[in-house]
Amino acid sequence: MRFGIPVYPGSNCDRDVGWVVEKVLGHEVRYLWHREIDLSGIDCVIIPGGFSYGDYLRAGAMAKLSPVTEAICEFAEKGGLVMGICNGFQILLEAGLLPGAMLPNKTLSFICEFVHLRVENNQTPFTSLYEKGEVIRIPIAHAEGNYTCSPEVLKELEENGQVVVRYCSPEGEVSEEFNPNGSLNNIAGICNKRGNVFGLMPHPERAAEAILGSTDGYRMFESIVKSVLA
Repeated sequence: MRFGIPVYPGSNCDRDVGWVVEKVLGHEVRYLWHREIDLSGIDCVIIPGGFSYGDYLRAGAMAKLSPVTEAICEFAEKGGLVMGICNGFQILLEAGLLPGAMLPNKTLSFICEFVHLRVENNQTPFTSLYEKGEVIRIPIAHAEGNYTCSPEVLKELEENGQVVVRYCSPEGEVSEEFNPNGSLNNIAGICNKRGNVFGLMPHPERAAEAILGSTDGYRMFESIVKSVLA
């Protein structure tokens, strides 16, 4: 299986994701420079975290104009699997592949810490190896992770099961106390209606090996492989 990882000027988690795919998962990686438009032979695109184009204007706003982003949009429209991590999630929102937008964290500061997430939907290609309601521990590292959308979109996301992971306590309690950034309904990650595009603020690639303090993120990558090769 071959993963495509776009590299924008300012990306800084592309090699982290690539390490997990190649060295931990044992699959092939193709790095896609931001000017590239050929996604032939790619089974899944993972848009990494970082500060694409220095987060000028707002996070992801300039990256959405890159040729590779246009190619990713076409890939997704044809049913290709796309996951956006942190800045990758922000890019998916800016590109219109996922609904909503990001605001600065409620603290107005950069947050880098482990958080707990409750798996709300395990029927996606990215979460099939988790149990519904399972609590996992994965780190965040962002300044603009405060997810927002209109009341109408929020209602639709909740009713359709498009909220995939939600910030919670270690026991699975969802409340403002365990919401690190102010995100609506404690939303940490969502998918589109078809379920082939998934964006989340936490970094599963930073929780894919025991040496990093958690392996809870590894099954996201493993779920993708299972979905493609099943």
